[in-house]
Amino acid sequence: MEYRTLGSSGTSVSHLALGTMTFGAETDRDGAFAQLDAFVEAGGTLVDTADVYTAGTSEEIVGAWFAARPAEVTERVVLATKGRFPTSGEPNGVGLSRRHLTRALDASLRRLGLDAVDLYQVHAWDPWTPIEETLETLDAFVRAGKVHNVGLSNFTGWQLQRAVSAADASGLVRPVTLQPQYSLLVREIEWEIVPAAEENGLGLLPWSPLGGGWLSGKYTRDNAPTGATRLGENPERGVEAYARRNSQQRTWDVIAAVQQVAEARGASMAQVSLAWLAAQPAVSSVILGARTLEQLTDNLGSADLELEADELDALDTASDPQPADYPYGVPGEQQRSRKLTGGR
Repeated sequence: MEYRTLGSSGTSVSHLALGTMTFGAETDRDGAFAQLDAFVEAGGTLVDTADVYTAGTSEEIVGAWFAARPAEVTERVVLATKGRFPTSGEPNGVGLSRRHLTRALDASLRRLGLDAVDLYQVHAWDPWTPIEETLETLDAFVRAGKVHNVGLSNFTGWQLQRAVSAADASGLVRPVTLQPQYSLLVREIEWEIVPAAEENGLGLLPWSPLGGGWLSGKYTRDNAPTGATRLGENPERGVEAYARRNSQQRTWDVIAAVQQVAEARGASMAQVSLAWLAAQPAVSSVILGARTLEQLTDNLGSADLELEADELDALDTASDPQPADYPYGVPGEQQRSRKLTGGR
């Protein structure tokens, strides 16, 4: 396992993280404990959860695991959680206001059975709350010792820059991470969001690194998913999502490229896809979301897979979203670049 800093902070984390969104839903308590044990045994340190994962049950399971394991095991874990989405039906039970975040963090700490978390992330932008109020609240959490670092999740490029600039202007604690969706099938964040994160020293914690299962090779071109898959268990939504992704030739170009590298290296398609993402320079840690211990074990196999330059190039080419229009495509190239002439 490789270790990297959590963005511009001094905290080190494993380059593979364990996501816990399945805990309490697709993964029961025993299965979750087995995943946590296997992850830590493999050298993993970053565990990511959220207050809305299975209505708080995920945090409760993680907290129970902390309570059941000795300190020499749990002290290795860098724990991250999130707040923002509805935790009650009342008007102030959602958002990034001081009122909601204060209650949400305290509730998370109770479920986790801890005095503090290493990383507290705002789960998405809130158009109703001034970002200054949110940042002041996060700063107070750090000063109170309840949170060690703060991060963002699902922010666009301008929202990220707005948050960082506001924090700098007021001398408030700066976010150190961004948790976005990112994979070989979702690279559009490279147009604005990744440059904004790199410019401001935020490390990426990508979620859905296997594109909802597509990059593991579980879906075929001619058959809609059924059964125990992310798309198969929600037929109405699954058929629509499958049809949308299936209709794009780029999807199958990417899958073919991943399969070719996987066969040549004797690795699984999931391992190749995770290794590509971990090799991206802005990434601090890739969040693995497994239903079963077997899936997690396979995903962890990517820790020892280092792709060669030609393999990375092939995957880059197949997965390039190729913007067609201004400002990212060819029509905007002159506005984006500056060619130096004369001199050296």
